[in-house]
Amino acid sequence: MASPREVELDRTFAALADPTRRAILRRLARGEASAGALAEPFTVSLPAISRHLRVLEAAGLLVRQKVGREHRCRLDPKPIRASEAWMSELRDFWSAQFDALAAFLECDAMPTRNAGQRPGKKND
Repeated sequence: MASPREVELDRTFAALADPTRRAILRRLARGEASAGALAEPFTVSLPAISRHLRVLEAAGLLVRQKVGREHRCRLDPKPIRASEAWMSELRDFWSAQFDALAAFLECDAMPTRNAGQRPGKKND
């Protein structure tokens, strides 16, 4: 069974996998906007944009508030921060792995006593 953290990461990455949703988030990074304003630059219908907004909202990346007849949306960065923390853990792991590999290769590249010897021949 997936942990709550894994579920959150799955939702975040699934939401970020779509270029339209990423564009919506880029727009919201500049400030709050109505659903209609978010739909303007796209050639898809308002119901299609609304589905994208629901995915972003389910992932916790977007907060939607109804003001009169208008839906106002704003970015919620918490899921992005959780994703960054997860990626940072991976980066630390791989950095340590690459450092160990570099150290191994440096040690292996050091000349040995028999470096000039041909394979299968003994130096007398």
